[in-house]
Amino acid sequence: MSDTLTLDVIGRRVEVNGEHATVHFFGLIPPVAGLWLGVEWDNPKRGKHDGSHEGTVYFKCRHPTGGSFVRPNKVNFGVDFLTAVKKRYVVEDEPEEDGKEQIITIGNKPVETVGFDSIRKQQSENKLKFPSGSPSLSGTLSALKVLVLSRTGITWAEVLSCASGWPVLEELYLQSNNIFISERPTDVLQMVKLLDLSSNQLIDEHQLFLIAYLPRLEQLILSDIGISSIHFPDAGIGCKTSMFPSLQYLVVNDNQISQWSFINELDKLQSLHSLSCLRNPLTEGNKEAQTKRQFIIARIGQLKTLNKCKILPDERRGAELDYQRAFGNEWRKAGGHQNPDKNRPNKEFLAAHPRYQLLCLKYGAPEDGELKIQQPSVLKNQLLTLKIKYPNQDDRKIIEKQLPDSMTIQKVKGLLSRLLKVPVSELLLSYESTKVSCQPKHKVKISFPQYDMLLKNMQYCLITKLRQYIFFLLLTYLKKSNLLFGEYI
Repeated sequence: MSDTLTLDVIGRRVEVNGEHATVHFFGLIPPVAGLWLGVEWDNPKRGKHDGSHEGTVYFKCRHPTGGSFVRPNKVNFGVDFLTAVKKRYVVEDEPEEDGKEQIITIGNKPVETVGFDSIRKQQSENKLKFPSGSPSLSGTLSALKVLVLSRTGITWAEVLSCASGWPVLEELYLQSNNIFISERPTDVLQMVKLLDLSSNQLIDEHQLFLIAYLPRLEQLILSDIGISSIHFPDAGIGCKTSMFPSLQYLVVNDNQISQWSFINELDKLQSLHSLSCLRNPLTEGNKEAQTKRQFIIARIGQLKTLNKCKILPDERRGAELDYQRAFGNEWRKAGGHQNPDKNRPNKEFLAAHPRYQLLCLKYGAPEDGELKIQQPSVLKNQLLTLKIKYPNQDDRKIIEKQLPDSMTIQKVKGLLSRLLKVPVSELLLSYESTKVSCQPKHKVKISFPQYDMLLKNMQYCLITKLRQYIFFLLLTYLKKSNLLFGEYI
C-alpha cells in the first residue's frame, strides 16, 4: 500500500497478516517520522493499547488493548465491490455497451457502474453442471425446505440424483428447464408439498402420472406446459382416483385446454379444493366468461376457490341449477326421466356430464317448464299459461289464461277478482307444483308449471346476503297481501 493516502481511509476495513481491523486514525505520530494508520482490531487480544501513545490520544478503542499503529504499506485494503463484480463477471474483450452509466441499488446503497448488461447476460445463462461420478449427497442439506432451480438447465434425472440431499424439502421450483419426467421418484421428494413445473413444454399427462403418488404434494403448478387433456384410468364415472391423494391446489393457466372432459376428470381428485384455469381456449372470451365459470363449478363438486375467487354456497347452488337446466334437453333425449325408476341416461351423456345424475338427486329432476328452448323476445313468447282450479270443487271447470311474464301478483289477483267475481280481500291463492305437495286450504289453487322456473331463478340469483334480505322483505309483503305459496319457498 502506498503512503500517499487521504483522510477518506477513516472507517475503512483492512486486513493485516490475516487479522481484520477498522481504521480510526491516519497521520503523523511524533517524534517518529512518516505516516501511520491507527486501527482497532476485531480481536482485541491482537492490539497493544487503547489508541494512545505517550500520553496523546489519537483515537479511542472499545477495549484497552484493542488498538495498534501500523504502516500503510503493511495493510491490505482489499478490492472495492464494483471492481470485484467486474472482475468476476465482465468479459474483458467485450466492449461495454455505449459506455452508458447505470445506477443500481444493492441493499440501501446506489452503485454507479458501466456495462452491467453483459453481467446480466452471463447471469441469465447460468447453468448447473453435474460432473459424472459425483459422490452421494445424502443429507447434505438436511434442513433445506425451499429450493429454486428455475432456468438452470437441470434435468429430471439430476433432480432425483440430488434429492437425497434434501430430505425435508417442501417447495421445489423447476420452471423453464425443458424437463422431461423420465422416472418415478423413489424414496426422494417424499416431503414436497409444492412443485412448480411451469413452462416445461415437454411434459405431458403420462409424465404427470410418474409424480402422482408423492404422498404430501398439496400444490402443483403446471402453467404453460402445453397440456390439453388428462385422464385418470383408475377411476370410472363418479369415482375418485388414487392419484395425487393430497393435491388441494392446481394451476393450469396458459395451456391448450379446450374440452370439458379435462374439467370432468379433475372432479376425480379426492382433495382438490382450489383451481386456476386462466387463459385456456375453453375459458377464453368475455362474452360467456360467467357461464363458463358456473359450468366449472358445477362439474367439480368439492371446489371451493376458482381462479383465486372464493365460491360461496349461493354461487354453487346457482351454478349447479343453471348447469342442470342448460343440459336438461340433452339429458331428456339421452334417456333421462323425472321418474327415478325410468331415469336411465345413456353412457355417452354420463361420460360428458358425470355429475348430472347427482344434481338430479340433490335438486330434483328438471321439469318440463324448465326445459323449454329460449324463444325470440316477442310478445307471444313471453306469455305464460296460468291454470286456475277450485279446491274441493271438482265440478268447477279449470280456467286457463295466458299472461305476460312481467305481470305482478297483485295484478293477477285483480284479474281473478274480476273473473271470479270475488273481492280481492277474500281471494286466497296457493301454488301447485309437481315437486312439492301442498294441501289445498284456499278458495283458489293456481297450477302454473312455468312458475317453477321463475321461482328457481329467484332462489339461485340471491347470491349475496343483501339479495337474501330483499327476498325476505318480498315474502313479508306477499304474506301481508294474503298471497301464500305453501311450503315451496
